[in-house]
Amino acid sequence: MNVQLPVQAGPWHNLPKIELHVHLEGGFSLEQVAHLAKAAGEPLPKPLDELYDFTDLDSFLSLLDWWCGLVRNPEQASGLAYDFAKFLSTDNVVYAEVIVNPTHWRGLKRPDLLQAVSDGFDQAQADGFCDCRISPSLLRQQSAEEAMELVEELDHGRPKRVVALSIDGNQAVPSAGNARFITAFKAARESGLGTTAHAGESSGPEGVRSALDELGVQRIDHGVRAVEDPALLRRLAEEQITLNVCLSSNTALLYHDINRHPLPRLLEASVPVTINTDDPMLLATTMSREIELATSLCRLGINEVVAIMHQAATAAFCEPRRSNELHSLIDQWATNIKRHHEHPSKDSTS
Repeated sequence: MNVQLPVQAGPWHNLPKIELHVHLEGGFSLEQVAHLAKAAGEPLPKPLDELYDFTDLDSFLSLLDWWCGLVRNPEQASGLAYDFAKFLSTDNVVYAEVIVNPTHWRGLKRPDLLQAVSDGFDQAQADGFCDCRISPSLLRQQSAEEAMELVEELDHGRPKRVVALSIDGNQAVPSAGNARFITAFKAARESGLGTTAHAGESSGPEGVRSALDELGVQRIDHGVRAVEDPALLRRLAEEQITLNVCLSSNTALLYHDINRHPLPRLLEASVPVTINTDDPMLLATTMSREIELATSLCRLGINEVVAIMHQAATAAFCEPRRSNELHSLIDQWATNIKRHHEHPSKDSTS
């Protein structure tokens, strides 16, 4: 897999972008991994240029555990968070809700990790980079007790950038059910956190339905396999449940051909969707590239892309004032395009 990631000005570069499905664990560059491994005195498990090669979700998660485990102090975590916000800004991502799963970071205690990441994001925004919020995530293999421990920690003193509770991991393993997390997600909602869940990727439409009915989530990360159930598609449209779609990620792990991706069917069914990168460094992608893929696959024009970005601002778990600011940034960009009498084709929108 190509892991080179030059950030270049493309047709959507200047669009103010909002990303709701991106993992900090998938935001390490190869150079950062090599530096962390050297500092920790650990050898690379395979050549550096092959490190991000993976064949399935389990092999990916195993590698992810390894490089996150190289982070041994809060300063390293803060630095990674800062660098990630800076990286997002190079593609004009102005707001991101970044998933952080503490189970992968075995070198740091959970409260120390989340505070360090929040501190890194604070400094990045102060320096003019992307406004990054945090969605701490459970792993599906955790117990009900472990889930409640996380929610109680967040309820008693969460860093100010924490906005949501997430759950991720392989949805297809036998222990991946949602029932034992019902209490934790209910408590998270009651404490004012947003809720989201990975579903409808390694699980089928039943995973999406379970996340809605058992966990009561407000958004779904991935959710693309909902197209296999027409009744579920109608429900998502009627209840305006946002699916945070990741084209490159789904193509790498699920469909293996971008033309088989069901995004066109989701849009035809009026399901709210956002466009996201998931793990940008691993997948060698950016938000601009993902938008280009979506416009090519679905024959979208500028109005449709602007509508998708507005959907992200609406679905974001930030405070209403910030959401309104994001809507305004998007509208200002669209107005500026029209003011300069630029009537872009589907492939020329800068």
